[in-house]
Amino acid sequence: MSDYRFSRRYFFYGSLLAGAVPRGGFGSTPSLKALGFKSPNEKLNLAAIGAGGQPASDLRGAQAGVENVVALCDVDWSRGKESFERFPQAKKYKDFRQMLDKSGKEIDALIVGPPDHMHATCALACMAAGKHVYVEKPLTRTSWEARLLAQAAEKYKVATQMGNQGYSHDATRVACEIFWSGEIGEVKEVHAWSGRPSWPQEMTKIPAPTPVPETLDWDLWLGGAAARPFTAGDEEYHQFVQERNARSGRGRGPAPGPAAPGGPGAGAAGGALGAAMAGGRGGYPGQESFGFYLPFNWRGFYDFGSSLIGDWGVHILGPANWGLQLHPQYLLSVECIKKDSLPPFTFPDELAIKYEFAARPNMPPVTVYWYHHAGGDAYTPPGMTAEEARKIPGEGPQVGPAQGQGGFFAGSGGGARGAAAGAAGAGRGQGAGAGRGAGAGRAPQGSGYNCIFVGSKGYMGTSGRGEGVGLLPGKRWAEYKLPEPYLQRSPGASTGSNHTAHLRDWVRACKGGAPACSNFSIAGPYTEWLVLGAAAVHYDGKLTWDNAKGEFANNKEVNRWVKPTFRKGWEIKL
Repeated sequence: MSDYRFSRRYFFYGSLLAGAVPRGGFGSTPSLKALGFKSPNEKLNLAAIGAGGQPASDLRGAQAGVENVVALCDVDWSRGKESFERFPQAKKYKDFRQMLDKSGKEIDALIVGPPDHMHATCALACMAAGKHVYVEKPLTRTSWEARLLAQAAEKYKVATQMGNQGYSHDATRVACEIFWSGEIGEVKEVHAWSGRPSWPQEMTKIPAPTPVPETLDWDLWLGGAAARPFTAGDEEYHQFVQERNARSGRGRGPAPGPAAPGGPGAGAAGGALGAAMAGGRGGYPGQESFGFYLPFNWRGFYDFGSSLIGDWGVHILGPANWGLQLHPQYLLSVECIKKDSLPPFTFPDELAIKYEFAARPNMPPVTVYWYHHAGGDAYTPPGMTAEEARKIPGEGPQVGPAQGQGGFFAGSGGGARGAAAGAAGAGRGQGAGAGRGAGAGRAPQGSGYNCIFVGSKGYMGTSGRGEGVGLLPGKRWAEYKLPEPYLQRSPGASTGSNHTAHLRDWVRACKGGAPACSNFSIAGPYTEWLVLGAAAVHYDGKLTWDNAKGEFANNKEVNRWVKPTFRKGWEIKL
């Protein structure tokens, strides 16, 4: 018999209760009220750093007509207009430090959603002030910052959550339960992928400076990043984007004019606001009319984001992180095994990252592959076609709603949009397997999965943000009976929107409930190992990880991408 036996007791207590029990046992901590937690019947006073885009959506999900929104901060007031108008009673700020100083006594909890390079700076300041925080994904841009925020959450005893809402979907938990039941045996490989990014990458020239929009404080937007002139792009850049979109089939509408001067702000997504700014030329995040850096294209720049590794990798690899109990203490090495180029200041469009983990309790060593892959599934089980791998429409267990709400789709059969294998695109599953359900008039493409677990007894796939799950081939899923559930389901999941459920999970924690499912004791280590892939892009060869030191042992130069250098006056520490 294998030495790697699965223990339900181990997984239950190791996964569900991690960080939930005080080190000295129950009764060893001060009262919840003394720690800054509210009664479930009391309203939270919420604030947000970032008032447009994704933070605006988070505010709607967390507030839901129940909590109070008392303060809003955005470095661009044009970008923040959406929330400013929705919550007119909230005080408005451009600098989050001023907000904490002047309105701090009124604030219980904050949604933190600036660009990735400012996540750690903003969240740490909020936690140090005793505020609960919901931080958009990825938790941080760099590995060092992720470890710092996990340590800060432990020190300041506040309720925390990372915005990887797939963790609140039933399918992510069902995927763990299927694996832990032993159905697919020992897993020694995981393959996960997205398509190419929708935002522009691989530019080789920075356009000449252009005037800073009146509504934007560019210096505050940069925060701890190195100073540089603002630019909205030039004709050569817009031509580059137009040609790129034409090659990828994303160009929709007339050729772009000059970049729209408004709307760069702190929000973490483009969405409908970007479409409005673009005058109707599409509406996907990263559209050319958004400008050079802002408001969304920053994600592809080394200094500001981690490209699709942090943007979609944190979603797609969620079931693997939870189910396989991945943690940087078990990480052996990270290696960029493929890249189509190494641009000077943005990530490459196509790449492959290999993470090697040692054995964990009851589990053998595992290798995790992450791909930015253009053109269908990056991995199909040997001897199995994509058609054979795909679910059989209408057959097998249905996990979660047949079709999700709020823009999140549960991977139902027949090429449902939530089962899309290419989750990059516009950030909404526009790759292989994309579609809009059986009645969409579009044939399914690919396997319908974007993450496949390779087990000694079979294969399991997950899709979307972890919102779909199934066994491969599809005929195996058609005959499968789910194991008895034993992981607690997320509060609010019955609403059909795991975005709202994820936020309610955090709100409950803010009021003294159980720790949120992606609190920083979980999200910190997860982000820590994941974004090391963004560091590995810069070098060739295997990079060995020294977890005790929190750095790569065999290449000291790469560690400048593990711990960032902050602009003077913006340094952070615990």
